[in-house]
Amino acid sequence: MQLYFKKYGHGQPLLILHGLLGSSGNWHSLSRSSFGRFWTTYTLDLRNHGRSPHAPEMTYAAMARDVLEFAQDLHAGNVHVLGHSMGGKVAMELAIRYPHVVDRLVVVDVAPRAFENRDASVIRAVKSVDFALHRDRKSIDRALADHFESPPVRQFLMKNLNHSRGRYEWRPNLDVLERAYSGIAGPLTAKGVFEGDTLFLRGGRSDYIRESDMADIERRFPAARVVTINEAGHWIHADAPDEFSREVTHFLSDLVDAK
Repeated sequence: MQLYFKKYGHGQPLLILHGLLGSSGNWHSLSRSSFGRFWTTYTLDLRNHGRSPHAPEMTYAAMARDVLEFAQDLHAGNVHVLGHSMGGKVAMELAIRYPHVVDRLVVVDVAPRAFENRDASVIRAVKSVDFALHRDRKSIDRALADHFESPPVRQFLMKNLNHSRGRYEWRPNLDVLERAYSGIAGPLTAKGVFEGDTLFLRGGRSDYIRESDMADIERRFPAARVVTINEAGHWIHADAPDEFSREVTHFLSDLVDAK
């Protein structure tokens, strides 16, 4: 599968993988202002998201294969990989299954375990918007407000809108995401460990990486270190972009300089 991507800067490749209902555009600001100064930064649309193709299979193994093919097509040797939430699980799956491709791994606020079905209702709520009734962005925002009080959450979801042939539609393949959600919320399917250098970033106001997850992280990623950004929630890169950027840049640059 050929994934849609955006490209910034120059240097060793850094692949950035978004979370559920995200897209490559979520990472535009940081990629342009920070990461692109040091690495050729590729922000990808994962399958069934953004402008990438739709497909009936939505497993971590399939998503990892897509990213593997993308990395191989670059013909640039091994790559750094950064993933947030669902994208963090894809990044972990990729690193464990295909460690020869991954140089350094950054996992943003997600553990390798199963999670509660906390986002299943989000997909259902997004699917419930009737575009025959809601034909402009203000009306769609009001429809989403019945389910999501937070304007930033609604703004994030509305980045998935596509206007085509005089009406709006959702870019993600919501039917497949809904059917596959139990697997998306489930644990990694890859067996084994990734012994390469790994950074886990967790938000101090998030519960996606708990103290009880540390033993499993250490077992599966023995070279990992975990850094907490205290003032951030699950969306660390949005809540604390400067500190997030410093941690990632220091981690990757320090290791590169030490070679």
